[in-house]
Amino acid sequence: MITPARLQPGDRVAVLSLSGGLPELFPHPFELGLRRLRETFGLVPVEYPTTRVLRSAPADRARDLHAAWADPDIRAVVASIGGDDQITLLRHLDPELLRATPKLFIGYSDNTNLLNYLFTLGVSGLHGGSVMVELGRGGALHPLTEASWRAALFDGGDFELTPADGFTDVSRDWAEPKHLETEPDLMPGGGWTWDNADRVVEGRLWGGNLEILDWNLAVGTHIGADYSGHVLFLETSEERPSATDVYRMLMCMGERGILGQFSAVLLGRPKAGDLRGRDPHYPDAQRAAVRRALAEYAPGVLVVHNLDIGHTDPQLLLPYGGHVTIDGPARRVTVRY
Repeated sequence: MITPARLQPGDRVAVLSLSGGLPELFPHPFELGLRRLRETFGLVPVEYPTTRVLRSAPADRARDLHAAWADPDIRAVVASIGGDDQITLLRHLDPELLRATPKLFIGYSDNTNLLNYLFTLGVSGLHGGSVMVELGRGGALHPLTEASWRAALFDGGDFELTPADGFTDVSRDWAEPKHLETEPDLMPGGGWTWDNADRVVEGRLWGGNLEILDWNLAVGTHIGADYSGHVLFLETSEERPSATDVYRMLMCMGERGILGQFSAVLLGRPKAGDLRGRDPHYPDAQRAAVRRALAEYAPGVLVVHNLDIGHTDPQLLLPYGGHVTIDGPARRVTVRY
């Protein structure tokens, strides 16, 4: 795997809407996120023609990505937000360009499509982080989120993930300006839960948003056959797929012969809330579905539940295609940025 160079303050970074162009609908959290890129991290955000366009054509979004990727003055690409159609972008991409001039790509949710595409080219990225959500968080950045960004973007090296004392997975209405002025209320974190934690596992990380990986499996063009020795990480979105659907997605991975290849599994905290409220029973139902699938297709695999990855606040970045060490007896997870 090629690990793109880390950043330095003053570097120019492209901000692209490769999925949903929500900066057009909600400019305030987007502007807040841009300001934090500049003031908190010392980076220079650069926008492109489709960055603030709600429904731009996939070919136009691909053209902006190619332009940013080919520009030697652009050191990284940051997603504005996720969406639901990035898979239609992939056929417009130039794999030779993306492989020849690798850059750091930062995104999650629907951006799992591009992270996985880059993985097949041998280029690692960062799963997590968006301008509108994490950087546009009301009140202030969460300290764990900020520490993860600094380590992943600038420092590199080993970084130990730690469970958050408090979290939220309830969305806030961006149409209400007051939500940008105050931090969200947090619930007790509850820590991680471990299964089969009697060993130490090391490997490369692969995975992302489960719903998007299921689409990738359906299309089949950017899914490999050999993930042996890798560590699978999964998280789900605010669409809250039912426990039955989660089981079926993992069942299909199992029937394809993929699920049983992984040496360990990291699971993000299930997102149980949206603008309408929160279902407190959802996380337990999802964990039961995951355990059922793993018992059938990957019995005895080391599993860590409830990590702060994906659609949760705070959020930790994972090096997609990068190295992770999971120490079961010591209850520690360390990634290498």
